[in-house]
Parts: sequence; C-alpha cells; structure tokens
Amino acid sequence: MGGASLAAFVSGQASASAIQTTVRTTDQAPVEPTRLVSRETLRPEILGTTGIVAAGRHYAVAAGTRILQAGGNAFDAGVAAVFAAAVTEISHFGLGGEAPAIVYSASDQTVKVISGQGPAPKAATPDYFRPAGVIPGNGPNGGTVPAVVDAMALTLARYGTMSLETVLQPAIELADGFPMYGMLRDVLASQQRSSSRWAGSRRAYYPEGRIPDVGEVFKQPDLARTLRALATGEREALSRGLGRDAAIAAGRDVFYKGDIARRIAASVQADGGLLSYEDLASYSGRIEEPKTTRFYGYDVYKCGFWSQGPALLMALNILQARDIKQYPNLSDPYLHTVTEAIKLAFDDRNAYFGDPLFASVPEEGLLSSAYAASRAAQIGETASRVHNIGDPYAFQRGPARQPPRFTPHELTATPTPTADTTAIEVVDRQGNLFSCTPSSGWLLGGAYVAGDTGVPLSNRMSVFDLDADSPNVLVGGKRPRTTLTPTIVLKDGKPFLAIGTPGGDNQDQQILVVLLNILVHGLPIQQAIEAPRINSEHFHSSFAIKRARPGLLEVEDRVTPEVRAALAARGHELNVVGPYAVSTGIVAAGVDPVHGTLRGGADVRRERYVFGW
Repeated sequence: MGGASLAAFVSGQASASAIQTTVRTTDQAPVEPTRLVSRETLRPEILGTTGIVAAGRHYAVAAGTRILQAGGNAFDAGVAAVFAAAVTEISHFGLGGEAPAIVYSASDQTVKVISGQGPAPKAATPDYFRPAGVIPGNGPNGGTVPAVVDAMALTLARYGTMSLETVLQPAIELADGFPMYGMLRDVLASQQRSSSRWAGSRRAYYPEGRIPDVGEVFKQPDLARTLRALATGEREALSRGLGRDAAIAAGRDVFYKGDIARRIAASVQADGGLLSYEDLASYSGRIEEPKTTRFYGYDVYKCGFWSQGPALLMALNILQARDIKQYPNLSDPYLHTVTEAIKLAFDDRNAYFGDPLFASVPEEGLLSSAYAASRAAQIGETASRVHNIGDPYAFQRGPARQPPRFTPHELTATPTPTADTTAIEVVDRQGNLFSCTPSSGWLLGGAYVAGDTGVPLSNRMSVFDLDADSPNVLVGGKRPRTTLTPTIVLKDGKPFLAIGTPGGDNQDQQILVVLLNILVHGLPIQQAIEAPRINSEHFHSSFAIKRARPGLLEVEDRVTPEVRAALAARGHELNVVGPYAVSTGIVAAGVDPVHGTLRGGADVRRERYVFGW
C-alpha cells in the first residue's frame, strides 16, 4: 500500500471497499494475503462471549470485569463499576452525585429506568437564589439529594445476584489507595484553590497540602470508611436473619438514615447550605417505565422527561420522517439535516421538559410521528439561526391543559462553573444490558466534600430554572431536568446495545451521531465511535446562565474541507476543532444480532476504556 493510500486509510478517509495486500518473504515466496474488510480504528473493537464492560477509567472497567469473573451478571458488574468510578473518577463523578440507569433484563425481557436523579432540597426556592441571578454550580448549595447509593442498591436488589458488600469491595480497595493518573492529578492541581475553601475538601484531597504525583498511591480514608459502613450495615442485617433484599436496603439506609446522613447534613448546613437530614432520610428513588421510539426497526429507550433523553427520541423521529438514509454519511446534506433535527428537538426540550411529578409535559405530542413529520418539514436548505419551538399540544389526544409557552433565555448573571460526567455500559452472556450515566464531579469550580464523610456532593442544582413559567423551575423536592442520559437499544425485541457518554448538553446529540453510524450506516461499534463528529451549540444550555450560540456548529477537522465549505455556504457558523476534539467520551456494549456474541467499544476522546472476553 502506498504512503498516501495508507495515510488515507488510517485517518478513516479510505474507501470502504476491501483492501487486498500480499506480503513476500526475502526469497519472494508468496504469503497468504491479508484481507482488511473495514477501516482501521485507533483501538480494536472488543469481542467476547462472557461479558463486556465499557466505562470511563480502567479502574471501573476492572471492577466490573472482576465481578463478571466471580459469576455476577451485568447488573452486579455495572453497580460495582459505578461504585469504583465514584472513588477513582472524582473529577467527573462522586458518591454524592447521581446515577440514572436503564436496564434490560433478559429473564423477563423488559426495559426499566432506575431514576437515579435526586431532587432539590425541600427548602430550596427560586427566591432564595434570585438575588444572585443564578443557582451555583458548586459548594454546599450546588447539590441535589445524593442518589447514587439508592439507585445502585435498587438496581442490585431488583436485578443483581450478589451482595452489596461484594460489589462494594473493589471500590473499598480503591479508596484504600490507587495509583494517581494524569487527568485526575491535573484537575486536583487546577482546582486546589477553589476546593480548599471547604474543610472537607481539603481533608479529602489535599490533606498534606500537596497532590500525589502520577503513579503515587492516592488514598481516601474517609470515603473508604463510608463505603465499609454500607457493607457492615448489610452484613449486620444478614446476621439478624433478614433476606437479601432487606439486607441491601439496610446497607443503603446507613447512608440515608444513619450517622453518615447526619454528618453530611450537618456539614452542609454549617457551610450555609439547604440540604437537611430529612431530605436524605425521606429520599427514595423510583423504577419507572422508559420512553421509547422505533427507528428503522430498532427500539431506542431513554429516561423520562425529567431528563433530556426524550430529545434523542424526537431527533430520531424527525430524521426518520426526513428519510435520513437517503444521504451519504458525512456528506453536507446529511450533516446539515442531522444538525437541524438536533436544533428542533433541543429547542423543544428547553420549552417543554420537566419533572412530570411537578410539571405538565405534552409527552404524547412530543413523541408522536405526526409531530415529528411536522417538525421535519421545517428543515430548509439553510441553517436556522433562530430558536424554533413547536406546538406538540396540537398532537395530543383528548383535552390537554396548555400552560403559557416558556421561552428560554440567557441569564445576565456571572457564569458559574459546571462539572462533568462518566458513563458505564455492560452486557453479559445472558444478554442483560446495563446503561448508567453517573455524574456530578467537579472538573471546574472545585469540589465540595461533606465533612469527614469523604463524599463529594453534586452540582446538579444549576440545571433548574428560576423562571416561574418554566416546566423546569426550581421546586423543593423536584428533580432537575438532568442532562444525564443512558440509552438502551433493542432489535426485534432482543438486546442490541447499551450506550452512553459524558458531555452535558452534548450527550444526546453525540449518542445520536454514533447511533446513526450504527443503525443507518451499519458501522462496527468502534468505528462508529471514532468516526468524525459534529456538535451543535445552537440551543440554550442546561447549566448556569443557559447560554445559547445560535447557528454555531462544532466540526472535527476530519470532516473534509469540501463538506465544511458546503456547510458554511448553508449558513452554519463553523468552529473547526481537532480530529478527536468534540467534548464527549462514548462507551458502548451490546450483542451482535447475527452471531449472538458480545461486542463493545470505547472512545479515544477522554481516555475511555473497554474490556471483555
């Protein structure tokens, strides 16, 4: 293969047709030719028959793999990986954050949502935050009620096979110490001043005023003590003769109703926060029905309208109404149509989505194919530079109360930093699927650790609106419209894929781009993940001042110059970024529908990891 052809092949620009090469030894004896049937990727796709774990750091992948090796199922492994990530990915996710999950149970062939998103403290009101003009993204008032322990205990009890203590063990060992890695050390260093405002954060992350070097063992003794307390609570319940589910609940209650909860609440209130012991003691997560749509024969499942997840379903509906299959992948009409569908779906997200326990959401209209067709008809040949909110109430059956339409707007307050997220996807030999998007670390703005618990609290409060007309207006006890958005896909009623990513508002549009590569263009998982990406910043963001950048489109520079020029000619304002620079980190695991074997992939963006066998 010539140098120019090889360069094109490795960069992903070569023809998709098979490439034939013949290698000869020094005496010219022929050697069997090697047939390459797909483009090379920077990482191989992982294949197996036992289980696949895809996650953020290798520590979480190792925890999930360890549980699979010990005989656990995908749910046991997923829960173990989430707890391990809460110890080792504290710049992106912590034990006091949130962990929405979607699970497919092969035994009963159902898909369910584990809500995993805590509500606002009951004392929180818009008036409390209105003088500042914005809800803080960090500190003692940045966090919703911690939901991780509850969500994972609920998942384990309902779908897992192992004890809470068993799935906590990898996390406990990691809290006792793990080798520091570069990304985490960089965050610890950059946020030392911000985090050190709080005594708990100094104690947890800077106990000697220094940061461990890369490769040096980093210990979190307070967090280890908290995790051991949960395991002890379960063990003591079992010794009293309680059954497995009740014992898991007892371990969970150590966090929400025992001394840990009292110490968390006391720390927050001493630092001027609103979270109370009653908020923790009264919290209970939910198992809910997912929202779903059928896209070219695949059933895609998302969390409810308390998340941004249904926006992905709406975008898929719009693209199916436009018959997106008619356009070549990565062509300018293809990328233009995908971008405009994203704009329409996410403008509706901002206008209509909110916790259905508190807000009236026109769910039927938003997800109807007729509404999607009407929205698809609004996509023109040029880029929209205005916010286009639709009328889903016209597509609701029966009488529906239509509140005043909320028009999102950018706040004039000083922006507050936001944090980051991770994602964990697992499949096992039975075909069980686990998709979870844990979040609320402190990539920017500093960590708030509650006293001597070692538990960093979340920053999800900044997603709420202060405008009374918004379906996402702050109310005590209400879930914010979270950006966290796990995904499960079935094909012909059988398990196909669990997929997720960090990235805030970017999450669902990045999942969308990768799903289109797989479901429409038939790319293997790893190739679909590594393919060039786009990312719209047109709509109002979820965080802090709700900034919007109408018409702005990030494009990785592997999209050809000719296509970029055509997009610009259509009126898109392009921000051309590096070859793998869109802020995302897709991970995926699923079942090959032809052979029934397992497969998984992990993004080269953000140092994602995957392993299986």
